[in-house]
Amino acid sequence: MRTPRERAYPAHWEADVVLRDGGTALIRPITADDAGRLVEFYERVSDESKYYRFFAPYPRLSDRDVRRFTHHDYVDRVGLAATIGGEFIATVRYDRVDGSGRATTSSAGQEDSAQAEVAFLVRDDQQGRGVASALLEHIAAVARERGIERFIAEVLPANTKMIKVFTDAGYSQHRSFEDGSVHLTFDLEPTERSRAVMSAREQRAEGRSVERLLAPGSVAVIGASRSPRGAGRRVLESLREGGFTGRVYAVNRELPEGGSELGGVPAHRSVKDVPESLDLAVVAVPASQVHALARECGEAGVRGLVVLTADFGRDEQRELVRLARSYGTRVVGPNAFGLMNTAPDVRLNATLSPEMPARGRAGLFTQSGAIGIALLAGLHQRGIGLSSFVSAGNRADVSGNDVLQHWDDDPDTDVTLLYLESIGNPRKFTRLARRIAARKPVVVVKGARHSGSAPPAGHAAPVSRTPVATVTTLLRQAGVVMVDTVTELLDAGALLVSQPLPAGPRTAILGNAESLGLLSYDAALAGELRPQPVRVLGASATPGEYRNALRDALEDPETDAVVVTVIPRVGETPAAELADALREASEGADKPVTVVQLAIEGLEAALAERGIPSYPAPERAVRALSEAARYAHWRREAEAPGRVPEFEADEAAASALLERAAAEAARGADAAGATVAGEPGEPGEPGEAGGPGGLTSGVAGAPRAAEAPGAAQAAGAAEPSSVPLAGHREARPTTVAATTVERRRSVTLGADDAAAVLACYGVAVQPTSPAYSADEAAAAARGLGYPVALKTTAPHLRHRADLGGVRLDISSETELRRAYAELTDAFGEPAELRPVVQAMAPRGVDTVIRAAVDPSIGAVLSFGLAGTPSELLEDVAHRLVPVTDKEAAELVRAIRSAPILFGWRGAQPVDIASLEDLLLRVSRLLHDHPEIVAVDLEPVVVAPRGRTVLGATVRVAEPSPETDLGRRSLPAY
Repeated sequence: MRTPRERAYPAHWEADVVLRDGGTALIRPITADDAGRLVEFYERVSDESKYYRFFAPYPRLSDRDVRRFTHHDYVDRVGLAATIGGEFIATVRYDRVDGSGRATTSSAGQEDSAQAEVAFLVRDDQQGRGVASALLEHIAAVARERGIERFIAEVLPANTKMIKVFTDAGYSQHRSFEDGSVHLTFDLEPTERSRAVMSAREQRAEGRSVERLLAPGSVAVIGASRSPRGAGRRVLESLREGGFTGRVYAVNRELPEGGSELGGVPAHRSVKDVPESLDLAVVAVPASQVHALARECGEAGVRGLVVLTADFGRDEQRELVRLARSYGTRVVGPNAFGLMNTAPDVRLNATLSPEMPARGRAGLFTQSGAIGIALLAGLHQRGIGLSSFVSAGNRADVSGNDVLQHWDDDPDTDVTLLYLESIGNPRKFTRLARRIAARKPVVVVKGARHSGSAPPAGHAAPVSRTPVATVTTLLRQAGVVMVDTVTELLDAGALLVSQPLPAGPRTAILGNAESLGLLSYDAALAGELRPQPVRVLGASATPGEYRNALRDALEDPETDAVVVTVIPRVGETPAAELADALREASEGADKPVTVVQLAIEGLEAALAERGIPSYPAPERAVRALSEAARYAHWRREAEAPGRVPEFEADEAAASALLERAAAEAARGADAAGATVAGEPGEPGEPGEAGGPGGLTSGVAGAPRAAEAPGAAQAAGAAEPSSVPLAGHREARPTTVAATTVERRRSVTLGADDAAAVLACYGVAVQPTSPAYSADEAAAAARGLGYPVALKTTAPHLRHRADLGGVRLDISSETELRRAYAELTDAFGEPAELRPVVQAMAPRGVDTVIRAAVDPSIGAVLSFGLAGTPSELLEDVAHRLVPVTDKEAAELVRAIRSAPILFGWRGAQPVDIASLEDLLLRVSRLLHDHPEIVAVDLEPVVVAPRGRTVLGATVRVAEPSPETDLGRRSLPAY
């Protein structure tokens, strides 16, 4: 039984992290059960490190010390340990102190109790791996969660390594020298530099972890049999025939005692019998044996596992990854196809494919082995070489994000190609892709797009209600080249890896047949290129004529790219001679060249050998060129990304309002028995996120339900889109079992509170007056002044002028009373309709602005025109929060119906600057307040001068732990 000062074990603080050298460790809270582990850990620490920790010789821990360092209240006293294989390799601890350095508590009520003293101890054989830096990130996140704003540390001047850990972290800090020690004080509020430091460390560590897998010095194939048909034996043959430069071993427990040989390599019954520490083990055994082998590999110090075995359930998969990570091992798979690295000093082919691809500049990642085989064959056919290939199967551990981190600074990879069936962390993927795409293309085809929100079986990914179309749009904004098919992935890759990027959309078309040229012209128009008139060379055009025409086109300053079309001529077409002519003309040019050729034997291969992409249809060539032009345009724009403006916003007042309103709403919800986030509630109304016609096209969190005027209302159906608490990890042998997950409640603020919060950010909401009788309506209109609007706020009639639920331009009391009677006669009693009276806004265009938080992709700002354009035609644009001034301008212009805002058919243009200002203010509101999960402004009337917000809804929930660029951790779903 816990004492009043003891708290439940905070399982959400557990995290697997990748260290600087690519290995992994588990960071978790220290518990009373860790006494023995702590003593063993301390015995393995050198006397020098102990001296640095305690400022005096301290050979052993007393029983009192052990108790103090293992008993925590997880608020004022917290200890974390980094563990590998269940053993402590490092610890960190903080103790809350007051201004004079004495121990205090958060409940003491002292103004100076928001600080804590922090101290580290790292085992000597683990120093230099970045363990202390990772622990600092995690203990800082814990401290912020517990209301601690700054750390204090006393360090001996000779302890330069620990001083560097603190100073390199990027926090704002102060240093002084007192009583023979360095006194450090640093704020825990993340800074731009601290975030940059965490991002750089994350990239280096995760990239290094993949590099270790792709460049092993030794590989064992576990499950290699004497039969040439077995999967293990096939991988063994691939390693040998590919020319792997390291050592290869076969492992099969059915082998006889003593050393033996299998497939021409040394063979052993167990990994433990191999005479060296293995860098990589390829596992090809039945699923029932994999866990035992993973433990055996971990105990033998194997750094990475490639698990070819399929037929894993989600729970079995989790346990496999948990077990491997506990030993510092990374896992590719299960259901993986394998790894390839074509570097001459490695030549790794740890796959089921006997063919080693040619050396090249493209990196390939796939989740599907079958698609991987097809892509490898397609790349070979097009003459595209690879730098590396990873097929991760269910990607329970190593994912596309990890591989992107490796490719980011890999000098041998110029283009990255990915086939994904699920994206485990879209927010992180978007961040990484944006950074990488600024220097090298990231081409993605997404499979399983129409299978609903659930990921494919066995894939570790959170469920998102955001439609794939929206995610695709957001990824394109991050610079990702999104294509629809595997063929398009190959087509785009062939062009991007071999040709320069076009400087613009102007496209020259030349060839020996007008018909094929015209088809290319039409395809270019459809692909948003600007084709020039087709130049026809004549049916009998010679290679020399092609060379001259291509050279002229490339030298034309009005041309950005060239499409060459070729059809067979009478007699034999000299493929090699023509390919030489095209290469000669294009060599050294800074403009891309693509070739459309129909049924000319040998021409595709000849062009591929000379680095010129060719396509069997004009649509395919132009689609690839169009994607290249779009990507090139994004890169140019990314060089000047815009800025997030600073507004005169009262952030503190908004925070106080949100805290009070949410508490009041939660109390009302308790009384009403409202559901909590993640539980099924009442069905959402039409137009709600995920329903038909929702403005956000399913972007989670957009509320549509109205509430009684002035009342705080609990969300009647708390959708899964509400940001959930971090899920608790499974109980580990080294930890206390996790307690029940605390669920968070999502509540909708009352109209007055919502308006007050928005007003803190300069967003004024047109006031409404409830009118539960005709007399109340008349009194409200007299106070507001005519003309007024009378409208219902019942969910089924809200914003539905077409159904008669809204009456506008009422200019007198007589007209108002008549409208009120017609409304109640047609639709029901006032208590059901919830009528309100509102002053008329200036004439303009009705728009809708929504911002919502999806747990997987973060906060998204959406914009569209109210009514038919957004609800029926789904003409909505999206941007990730925070939005820059440049992105706000793009958002307004991105919808198809944007001309209506700019004076379509002679109408007066609306105040675009005011509209963009509103978008930026809503973005800033969500960015500043993570407890806000949805904002709905509908309608927003944008007039020729100014804008008027006629309706606003704000929904809040307890803010979730940071899921991206917070403390470093590997995903655990």
